[in-house]
Amino acid sequence: MELAGILSDRRIETYKLFFAPYETIFIDEAQYIPDGGLCLKMLVDLFPDKHFLITGSSSFHIAQSASYPLTGRSVTRILYPLALVELRETLEPFEIYSQIESYLIYGMYPEILTQNGVQGKIEYLINLRNSYLLKDIFSLEQVRNSQKLQDILRLLALQIGNQVSLHEIANHVGISKNTVERYLDLFEKAFIIKKVPAFSRNLWNEVSKSAKYYFWDAGVRNAVINNFQPTRTWV
Repeated sequence: MELAGILSDRRIETYKLFFAPYETIFIDEAQYIPDGGLCLKMLVDLFPDKHFLITGSSSFHIAQSASYPLTGRSVTRILYPLALVELRETLEPFEIYSQIESYLIYGMYPEILTQNGVQGKIEYLINLRNSYLLKDIFSLEQVRNSQKLQDILRLLALQIGNQVSLHEIANHVGISKNTVERYLDLFEKAFIIKKVPAFSRNLWNEVSKSAKYYFWDAGVRNAVINNFQPTRTWV
């Protein structure tokens, strides 16, 4: 019996049968479990001494469907790609420095760091881009036009470090500014990009100015534009 079916059963007898023997229970991709929050509440109420680790690849449905009934009884942790400072625990500084270009091109996902060859890194990132990156947005948010989403991501990837005009993106892609804003919000909640608001000593100007958008991982950014060239060729 699959985990989703076990949880959806919502019977105390079933929960005791499958979960009673374990002290710590991991539930991955919780956003796909129907009424996941209610199921988790039943588990927590039934097993107050157990630890439940709920993971998923996006924040919008995890937060809404899984955490809401557990307000005050849950703690949220976000796992980002590895940082250089974390590598210092296992690598010498010169080893990290020698791999800087690889980190810039292929990113810092744990799976990337365990790949030995360049081709394996590229294949992983291409697969991530094609079959996983926007999966939650397509399936959970019922976004119909995947090409528009990909076009917006490509435009963002080519404007790293620059202020982004939502009107300009809307004109390029052929959709409304409000739709662009919605898609950018979904990208951020799916941990693809990070919005950095403008800084100004005038708070009014700070709110009204255009923001900058960065990708959480350089490898994902390069996969979006299909560019894995050495950094010396970047313009």
